[in-house]
Amino acid sequence: MSTVTLFRPVGEAEFDLIVGAGWSVFPPRLPEQPIFYPVMNFDYAEQIARDWNSKHEPSGVGHVVAFDLPAEAIERWPVQVAGGRVHEELWVPADELQAFNQMIVGPIRRISSYRGGARVEEA
Repeated sequence: MSTVTLFRPVGEAEFDLIVGAGWSVFPPRLPEQPIFYPVMNFDYAEQIARDWNSKHEPSGVGHVVAFDLPAEAIERWPVQVAGGRVHEELWVPADELQAFNQMIVGPIRRISSYRGGARVEEA
């Protein structure tokens, strides 16, 4: 099976829920969050985690996680460009997140972490 790696910038609260779920699923969206949007490349995920999450989240921490999906699975949802060419997001309706989670191949994994805009090394 051919897979595609996607990325998700997350704050500390969402990261803790991912860890608590055994690195296997993303948590349900909040009522005011109708879309789950993993991003298509690390550079964009890093930009959000570093420049937004780590500076605006209450914890002051942002993470980039990565995960794999079967290549044909990403054809199910539209890719949206949210700015420049590097800013590609997969838009998954919140009510389809459970089905999305069931398609994840292997564990979700942390790629990088940021505090106050600077990359930090994790123990």
